Amino acid sequence: MRPAKIEYRRPSSVAEAVQMLASSGGKALAGGHSLIPAMNLRLSEPGTVIDIGRLNELRGISVKGNILSIGALTTHAEIAASADVRTHCPALAAACGQVGDPQVRNWGTLGGNLAHADPASDPPTVVLACGGILHVQGPSGVRTVRADDFFVDLFTVDLQPGELITSIELPSLRGYKSAYAKMPHPASRYAVVGVCVAMEVEGSRCKQARVAVGGATSKATRATRAEAALTGSTLDEAALDKAASAIMDDVGDGGMGDIYADASYRRAMAGAYLKRAVRAALA
Repeated sequence: MRPAKIEYRRPSSVAEAVQMLASSGGKALAGGHSLIPAMNLRLSEPGTVIDIGRLNELRGISVKGNILSIGALTTHAEIAASADVRTHCPALAAACGQVGDPQVRNWGTLGGNLAHADPASDPPTVVLACGGILHVQGPSGVRTVRADDFFVDLFTVDLQPGELITSIELPSLRGYKSAYAKMPHPASRYAVVGVCVAMEVEGSRCKQARVAVGGATSKATRATRAEAALTGSTLDEAALDKAASAIMDDVGDGGMGDIYADASYRRAMAGAYLKRAVRAALA
């Protein structure tokens, strides 16, 4: 199919982009790897497309103190290759390195990925588990949204009309153990199940843990039961078995399924990939 007729506009600044989005009710185009396929299938008919892809003020990676900041238009490939990201949030570097194929990684952006919020995509799960904060600009000004509050439901996020993600901040996990493990679909490379863990480990004991799961649920989801099971444990096999059972409870009976992997299989794989993520983090 071909997309419906659109008006194409290209702003020269974030402020102009916000004004164009607010006045037209259109869609922002960043890397285009989510929006354009949806338009070709006429699942999305925005009327007006606002091309923000050349707004260099939305690009870049920096570290200030204990905060890793990533511009919304930074590509997956840039994040995967960044020494700063690999140092301060290695799970995100690993996840972005597994997104799609090289063409997607070189064009797709972190901000566009998070705004689209595909439940089987990799970065939302990691940003959620690692305590990310999203900076947003819209007609009413700027605001910050915690990742815990940003992902609302299937392809639904806390972005108001006319708002854009401008940057993503992550606390440095340099002293933590973190990792992302996923079961990739053999054709699309989307996560059938993906699990991210971020743990503060002292000696052989886990002092605190954050866990998120994607692919098995309608949105990237905090696995609070699994977090509780890991916290205070020595991360031995018995503890991992308990945490695997807990994350299956976090997914529950309302998980997603399709003709490739039904909900019960994804639920079981959430437990298996939690164990893989913990072992990878400890390694």
